[in-house]
Amino acid sequence: MSAVVSRGTVVIAAERCKGCELCVPACPPRVLLMSDTRNAIGARVPELLPGCTGCGACLLVCPDFCFEVYRYDVEALACAD
Repeated sequence: MSAVVSRGTVVIAAERCKGCELCVPACPPRVLLMSDTRNAIGARVPELLPGCTGCGACLLVCPDFCFEVYRYDVEALACAD
């Protein structure tokens, strides 16, 4: 079994999320899911699993601007090994 390689990541501002779940089906690698964790308004918030590509689809569909997207420099990471 091979390890899941993440080419990016997202930071989720859970306090701004209203739990609309638009980000989950928008995620091409399917690494977002709604967790059981709830924010101050009682909305379930998304959880990021390994394998993010940094594509930014979640950022584009989120009406509350809850996502910051970061892409890793894959070549730099490969050289570090």
